[in-house]
Amino acid sequence: MLAEETATGFGAMAPDGEQPGPETGPLRRCIATSQVLAKPEMIRFVVAPDGTLTPDLEEKLPGRGLWLSATADAFAEALKKRAFSRAARRNIEVPANLAARLTALLEMRIGQTLSLARRAGQAISGFEKVHEALKGGGLGLLVEASDAGGDARKLRALARAVAPHLRIVSPLTGEALGKVFGRDRTVHIGLTSGRLASRIAQDAMRHAGILAASPVEAHKYGLEGASHPAPGINDQPSEIDD
Repeated sequence: MLAEETATGFGAMAPDGEQPGPETGPLRRCIATSQVLAKPEMIRFVVAPDGTLTPDLEEKLPGRGLWLSATADAFAEALKKRAFSRAARRNIEVPANLAARLTALLEMRIGQTLSLARRAGQAISGFEKVHEALKGGGLGLLVEASDAGGDARKLRALARAVAPHLRIVSPLTGEALGKVFGRDRTVHIGLTSGRLASRIAQDAMRHAGILAASPVEAHKYGLEGASHPAPGINDQPSEIDD
């Protein structure tokens, strides 16, 4: 199993054998593609003492971070090239179906953040409420069920008309969104601008990127396992952690 994000005592040694200093700055280098990207576009991993690879979505676990672009291509490339082991200069145990299991962690985290937003009064649900909030210009993020129907298209059309720069994400099914509001199913959730909305948008971007694999790549590199296809996202990108 993937280790809990709250675990301690994790860390990989720097290539020169010395424990590196704190990671600073907003940019990191992808271990698979060598691209330099903003942290919100990437996933940080650390290595447990037993050599197990552990995702650090909170980006707080101690130790040298191994940063990977949050895309299916980068995951496939990392597994093909054994990029985790090469970057850490040691043998790394990569869990089976890493990307699929990571999407499950992201979905859980998105659901938890939505619950926080609901309790903080920063999230509303239901077509009519979201429709009115859109017309009033009071939303910073629109979350739609990944299995939404025609109503979603109506709200998207309205959003494009009145708020063309509004982010629209679809990381969870209607059933998963419904659990946040104590219902069997929820299709539309609107959030006001703020830290929680930004976190959901960031995690949804990572989620969509990881799931955007062709069927052949998904099967070959263990990227399959999600319950729904990755939808699009209206989305952006910092010192480099070499």
